[in-house]
Parts: sequence; C-alpha cells; structure tokens
Amino acid sequence: MYTETEGIILRQTKTLNGRRMITLFSKKYGKIGAGTSLSERGKNRSSLAIRPFCRGRYELFKNRDTYNINGAETVESYYSIGEDVDKYMEAARILELTDAMLGEDQPQPALYDLLCQYLSMMAERRTGFSTLGTAYELKALKILGSGVNVKRCARCGGEKTDKGCVLSVTEGGLVCGGCAKEQDGSDPLIFTAGDDILSVIGYINDHPLKSLEKLVLQPSVEGRLRTFLGAYISYHLGIDRLKSDSLLPQ
Repeated sequence: MYTETEGIILRQTKTLNGRRMITLFSKKYGKIGAGTSLSERGKNRSSLAIRPFCRGRYELFKNRDTYNINGAETVESYYSIGEDVDKYMEAARILELTDAMLGEDQPQPALYDLLCQYLSMMAERRTGFSTLGTAYELKALKILGSGVNVKRCARCGGEKTDKGCVLSVTEGGLVCGGCAKEQDGSDPLIFTAGDDILSVIGYINDHPLKSLEKLVLQPSVEGRLRTFLGAYISYHLGIDRLKSDSLLPQ
C-alpha cells in the first residue's frame, strides 16, 4: 500500500548497502520505523528531507507491519539549528526525548504540532535554548495527560501556596504546606517549591509555546526546575537519563 504523510525525522541509523533505518514522527501515523535507500547527500528535495531538523513530506510503501520511504520532499528546514553547537545539542535532546515519549503507530497530532513549533522557534532563537526545551517538556507532559499541577494541592484540593508547600513527583505536582507535613521529608521525589518555580510552571502551562518566544529563565531557577522534571518524567513516563544529557553543559 502506498501512502503519504508529513513528518519529522527523530533518528536515523546507517545499515548495509547504503540503506538507512529511519525513526519518523509522522503526523498521520505517529512514530514509525521505516527503511530507505534515499541519500542525504546532495541538494535535491529528497536528500534535504531526510536530514535532521527538517520537516518533510514522505511517500511511504507499507507492507504488512513494515514501511519504506520511497520519496521525500522538504516542507520546512530548520537548518540554522545546526549552526550553533549549544542550540544543536538542546534540540537533539528534545528529539531524543520525543522519541522516548512516543509509542509505535500511535498518532499524536497535538504533540507533532508542538514539536513543529519548537523547532521553528529554536531555529530563530539566539539565547535561552534550554528554557525553550524546558517549556516544551512541560507542554508535552500536559498533552500526554501527565501535566504538572500547580493550581491546587494534589491531596486536599486547596489553593494553598504557603511557604511549606512542595512539589511531589508521585502526587503529580503541588502539595500544600499542611499536607506536606504528613509526608516523608527525606523522600527523593519531593522537591522544594518556591514561588519562583510555581510561577514559572503555571505561566508555561497557561500560555501557548509561541507566546514564550522571549522567555529566558534564570539559571538557578531553570536548574532546579530541570532537576524536578527529570525525576518527574522518569516516574510518570518511565524515561530515565537521555544519552544527549551527558553532552550538555552541566
């Protein structure tokens, strides 16, 4: 069966005889694995479309449970991401994270649109690369039904943000000071929740990614937030440390 879909390449591996195995996040089918003999060398439409950080349109042949990419053309290229090492590494981390978030053959159109927005914004961004990645993580978690709640206490439902409140990974977000007293303070999945962290999470949750174009978090706030998100994603999605994390500046 021949079909066509728009998509973004998450990962590719070279195999024998010049072939590649592609992990494609397609708008129509979700994440799929596909083989191809197309080469990324040259400047034609198909070669550009199978390079990283490019949104393309792909002609697929499906034979039972396997796909082959027979043709491709570029829809939008985010080539400028590769011109800055820090930008490239952060964007590569997001592609790896998205790959890990997705199940095979499960369409996720909202997450696909979010990734397209992210790549487009990252291509134009000149600073705060990790801030945009952090915002993407929070937005992706919400789309996947595991968003971080900071509106109400996960235990009593109260709108309490007193000094004793915490962020609980297992509870899915905010726990007020009163309820936090009942929890084990040595639990590694409980994090201090200052007004700065709660405000940032709430702001990102409540605003579309496109409106966060100029947002750049202070390093201290972002560092704490990313530590929390790492534990949160590991617990709720089963995704541990990514390979690309070891290449990012600490």
